[in-house]
Amino acid sequence: MCIWSYIGNSLDSSSDSRVQANIEAILRMLEPRNVHELKSLQGKLAYLGRFISNLTGRCQPFSRMMKKDIPFEWDEACDKSFKSIKSYLMKPPVLVALVLSRPLILYVAAQERSVGILLAQKNDERKENVLYYLSRTMTPNELKYSPFKKLCLALIFAIQKLKHYFQSHSIHLVSKANPLKYVMKKPVLSDRLGRWYLQLQQFEITYTLQKAVKGQVLIDFLADHLILAEWELSEDLPDEDLVIEVTLP
Repeated sequence: MCIWSYIGNSLDSSSDSRVQANIEAILRMLEPRNVHELKSLQGKLAYLGRFISNLTGRCQPFSRMMKKDIPFEWDEACDKSFKSIKSYLMKPPVLVALVLSRPLILYVAAQERSVGILLAQKNDERKENVLYYLSRTMTPNELKYSPFKKLCLALIFAIQKLKHYFQSHSIHLVSKANPLKYVMKKPVLSDRLGRWYLQLQQFEITYTLQKAVKGQVLIDFLADHLILAEWELSEDLPDEDLVIEVTLP
């Protein structure tokens, strides 16, 4: 079946052909037997990144084998992730074309080792359609951030990667905690927070507290970005060292 029917009309025909080829190649693949085959898999997945929710999290079991002097060992966690990715690609989400006159909705999530982004837009029926997925692992230094600061990192990551969307649209940021408040209202900014502050000032971003999970798009996104249960939420402005975080409803 042509993958075009799944991913909507956001791609031209040549891009669609490459997407379909990568999906079909992954679905035909056997489990990697060495680092070379694993790199081939990850290259194909990287091309499909905007279509896959929490790609970074899904690929985490593979990451350790890409490090120097680490022996290749395809274990149960790798096998589970590989099968999960294949299952996901059997029924990929519908990504639709952008409507220029409408605002965009941005969901951000921070896990222990990665951040995830979902960019969406409401259609004529007021249902949210997915435009873009993004995710990445944190650097060793970023792993030391407080959970709230990791949420800010996710927002800055979205701005840096999707800047052209932010420049031409108003953005409704939705989450269970307010990263804008953390950066914009802090009395004393570190060098990093100061840089984040300057980036945030460039765009029209409004924050809405996520009080309830509505719609399959958000349900699926949160399911792909599960948060540790012991991380608690507070709407008070935290100190940089205070550990708070988004939790699932």
